[in-house]
Amino acid sequence: MRDVGGGDYPLAAAIADGLIRAPRFFYAGKILSMTGGHVDYRTPNEKHHTHGYCSCDAMNWAGVIADGVDECIKAAREELRRGAHCIKIVASGGVMSPSDPIWMNQFREDEIRAIVQECAERRTYVAAHCLSSESTRRAVDFGVRCIEHAAQIDAETAAFVAERGAYVVPTMVCLFSLVEQGLEMGLPGDRMDKPAHGLRRLDGRTRRDAQRRRRAAFGTDLLAGFYPQQTREFELRREVFSPVEVLRQATSVGAEILMQTDKLGCVQPDAHADLIVVDGDPLEDIGLLAAEGRKLDLIMRGGEIIKNRLN
Repeated sequence: MRDVGGGDYPLAAAIADGLIRAPRFFYAGKILSMTGGHVDYRTPNEKHHTHGYCSCDAMNWAGVIADGVDECIKAAREELRRGAHCIKIVASGGVMSPSDPIWMNQFREDEIRAIVQECAERRTYVAAHCLSSESTRRAVDFGVRCIEHAAQIDAETAAFVAERGAYVVPTMVCLFSLVEQGLEMGLPGDRMDKPAHGLRRLDGRTRRDAQRRRRAAFGTDLLAGFYPQQTREFELRREVFSPVEVLRQATSVGAEILMQTDKLGCVQPDAHADLIVVDGDPLEDIGLLAAEGRKLDLIMRGGEIIKNRLN
């Protein structure tokens, strides 16, 4: 489980100590945003930002506001101190935030490069929320290693990302879910135009053309009541990718992003024994992995059998 926004050390420690039975857990801590950026959830009538503290109505548990190089460096160092496996920034506008249009680029070049440098010193990387082609190209050019979403990316930018050795986590199911159930799940009506606009940009030809040209990993970006749709991402991707491509995105490519190539996403000596047994052949039907676990007869984590229906 790669959590690039909100996960923290207490949860990771509880999993490591066996208090919670859960997947292997990698977290980025709080997301870094500039004032007025995608993780600044203040409405226009709110003046102050409760810096770094929980404020559930403003979703402030997920982000930290940082402006200028010095604040960006301090914020990145703080999340790394608290065990973050990478740093997540928001480099474009987003759907849930009230004051930033999707096309807006966020953070200056010197701010992004400063955060990238701090991560390099920790031998880790920066992931960036980007929706547009411009923000994606800009972030990768400044050293960002992994782009989250890239919903409006074009084929030329996708090729640029791949040439630079960067990755994209498309999170296609999130846009579909927001359009279909956004109001039901509490998305304010005045923000529904954002996911609808994003989905319109995902026309079939553009989506296939762009995605074929990038190094994609598996992810969903689903929150709260949308959790039951996590595995629907497999179904959406099979419209674009072959089953073996999707399977690699959910295993070996994800391991590359996590810098765990020899430990995860592979079956070999000295790797983590994180394995599943599927009832059927996912290379023929990737939809077997979209069945909410009903087709997984065995799940093993670190050599420990978590689920076993083979008997």
